[in-house]
Amino acid sequence: MRGMSKLTHIDEHGRASMVDVADKAVTSRIAVAEAVLRMQPATLAAIQANDIAKGEVLATARIAGIQGAKRTADLIPLCHPLPLTRVAVHFDTPSDDTLTIRAECRVNGQTGVEMEALTAVSIAALTVYDMCKAMDRGMVIEHTRLLSKSGGKSGTYEADAR
Repeated sequence: MRGMSKLTHIDEHGRASMVDVADKAVTSRIAVAEAVLRMQPATLAAIQANDIAKGEVLATARIAGIQGAKRTADLIPLCHPLPLTRVAVHFDTPSDDTLTIRAECRVNGQTGVEMEALTAVSIAALTVYDMCKAMDRGMVIEHTRLLSKSGGKSGTYEADAR
């Protein structure tokens, strides 16, 4: 992996541990993540027409993604709880069977927000699946990944284009 010389959550005895960020500088940090859902074209059309029995799918998934980002430290054992300053979740439909979810998270803090952005898109994708599973159990959540991050000692990261 690029730029990784050692695992940061392993102590000198090889045990999992939470990273001590007390001496890190407070900086503005931003992370953007993405997840892709593949589904039947009829399912995506029903989402876009707000014709899903459980309600407005994208509005619900947006709220779920924001909540997921805010609860990341409760879900991922070694994550620090962060005072997020922004969580934005956006949807795009690049084809008739594909829903792309992107989340941007921001914090002024001592550690990054990559896990919050990844959690946001994951929870939003799972919410779409939950709300639409009666219509399409074959939906596939794929390509969940970090697109970019900035801030902190490790600097800027940009994912390779797919």
